[in-house]
Amino acid sequence: MNQDLYTRFACVLHFMDTHLDEDLPLSRLAEIAGVSRWHFQRQFAALFGLGVYEYIQLRRLKRAALQLAFRPGQSVLDIALESGYAGPEAFARAFRRQWGQSPSGFRQSPRWHDWHYTYLPLYTLRNRHMTPLRPLQPEIVERAATPVAILQHQGDPALLGQTIRRFIAWRKRNQMPPSTHATFNVLYNDPYTTPAAQYRIDLAVACPPPVVGGDEGLVADVLPGGRYARLRYTGPDETLGAAIRALYVDWLPYSGETLRDTPLWIERVRFYPDVPEHQAISDIYLPLV
Repeated sequence: MNQDLYTRFACVLHFMDTHLDEDLPLSRLAEIAGVSRWHFQRQFAALFGLGVYEYIQLRRLKRAALQLAFRPGQSVLDIALESGYAGPEAFARAFRRQWGQSPSGFRQSPRWHDWHYTYLPLYTLRNRHMTPLRPLQPEIVERAATPVAILQHQGDPALLGQTIRRFIAWRKRNQMPPSTHATFNVLYNDPYTTPAAQYRIDLAVACPPPVVGGDEGLVADVLPGGRYARLRYTGPDETLGAAIRALYVDWLPYSGETLRDTPLWIERVRFYPDVPEHQAISDIYLPLV
């Protein structure tokens, strides 16, 4: 498919992301794509490898799964209703068909490996082939060094959810909510191009020393200060990689700037699933000399 069609279908995905809780008639989606409604479903399936309504259900069940795993205060009934189901029974049937677990079973012990690899083809396609809808222009900022507590995830990115649950548990026990203690991710490599055993990401929270890591194993560290190119990214993590690539490929070669020998990191400003995916905000920090 040509790039123009990719761009038009990226607009369809953006529309679906921002209207996920509404009815999404095929005629409207085809209009956004600029193709005949008689051919839209076939083109969508050819591009994404799944049907339109299968895609919509996957998006809704993804949000539900993360709410179950990371937001224990939300009831299964509330999550079912937010996902467009009339009640918990219909939600449980759909959830079990998709994941092979009941919602309560997933909440108790998520099968992260199955969950991750169900979504991986979609992540890969959107992250690799879809470009940002708007030009990205970072600003140059100076940051002071930030003391943090970090939890390192080393290994299969499919199991990152387990590490996130440990990280959340430590924060809750130590009364460090995101509203008062900033959240960061230090990105050492790309999960799409790195062998699973070598993948690494650090989960970090602003925290003055000393750090008592507890059973979760958090340790004290510092996000280095200095000059950064800061880019505010709004949207799903699936296309966060495209924004990062745009910094490296579209901005850096023409900026006159030189990279510093320290990893890129992001600050999580607004969290999905607390807000809709298209409203999640991350500030990307690219270290400069």
